[in-house]
Amino acid sequence: MAIILITGGARSGKSKRAEMRTRTFPGEPVYVATAEALDAEMEARIAEHRARRGADWIEREVPLDLVPALVATDGGGARLVDCLTLWLSNLLHAERNWEHEVNALAAALPHLKSPVVLVTNEVGLGIVPDNALARRYRDAAGIMNQVIGAASNEVEFVVAGLPMKLK
Repeated sequence: MAIILITGGARSGKSKRAEMRTRTFPGEPVYVATAEALDAEMEARIAEHRARRGADWIEREVPLDLVPALVATDGGGARLVDCLTLWLSNLLHAERNWEHEVNALAAALPHLKSPVVLVTNEVGLGIVPDNALARRYRDAAGIMNQVIGAASNEVEFVVAGLPMKLK
C-alpha cells in the first residue's frame, strides 16, 4: 500500500502535486481536509482548492480525528490528507496530545488498504520564531514530519512547483 508524504514551503505546489499523485491510483479519490474556514482568507483558499480539484472527489472535513477518518474511508479510492500541519495546529489549539495523535497516525498508516497521500509544510527552514508558541509549533511540526516521513513509502519535497524525491 502506498503511503506518500509531500512536503515543502507555503505555495510551493504541494497540494497540486498531491492531487496529481492521488489521481494516479484507481477508484474515486477522497479529499480529507483538515482546514476549517474560520475567516474570509481561509474560505477563499478552500474554494480555490475545490475549484482546481473539480467535483469528482469525495470530500471529508476532518479537523481533528484523522485516524478514524482514514479507517472509515479505507477500501475505496486513494485518500489525500491536506494538510498535516493544519491538523497539528488544530490539535494544539484543542489542547490534545499531538505526540500521541501523530504516533497513532504513523502506526495506523501501514495497516490501511487504500493509498494515502499526505501533505505537510516544512516550517523550520527559516529564522527561529521570536515567541514560545511559534517555536513549540515549529518544533512539533518538525517532529511530526520526521515520524510520518519514517512511516511513508515515499517522501517528496516540492520547491517552485518541482518535486524532488527524498525517499
